[in-house]
Amino acid sequence: MSAGERAGENAAKPALAKRPAKQPAMSVDEIVELLSAEFPQVFYPGSGLSIEKVQYGDIRVRKAFHEDHLRPGGTISGPTMMELADFSMYVAVFSAVGPQTLAVTTNLNINFLRKPGEADLIADARLMKVGKRLAVGEVTIYSDGESEPVAHVTSTYSIPANR
Repeated sequence: MSAGERAGENAAKPALAKRPAKQPAMSVDEIVELLSAEFPQVFYPGSGLSIEKVQYGDIRVRKAFHEDHLRPGGTISGPTMMELADFSMYVAVFSAVGPQTLAVTTNLNINFLRKPGEADLIADARLMKVGKRLAVGEVTIYSDGESEPVAHVTSTYSIPANR
């Protein structure tokens, strides 16, 4: 095959069409209202959790720094980061499927990458696949003001069948 034939063959391939972005199933305000009513033991004034961004399957949550989060050695504890990751995935699921409060974690794997500083933690969660019964995503956690992540999480949520 000549170079001209290869170039013609490549030109015949259709360009990938850019899909319009899906709208989130719930807004920040709707998720805050839902969590305040249905899950007040985790999301309440003073919990330190705040939802900063909600797009379809793409959210940002902040966990305000508190000395209670420190473990010996002056680093933020693993359970604090796991709580933030799990909460972030829960919010991401709402952004994609709506108010499914009975969605539950079926798997969470966390890799601690570096010592977080004494600062707020910021979690960026992104759903990679949303199916009828499962949502799979990843969460990257940063110390506020730092560009390198302190933890990377993969997680799967089970979505109730009644949606």
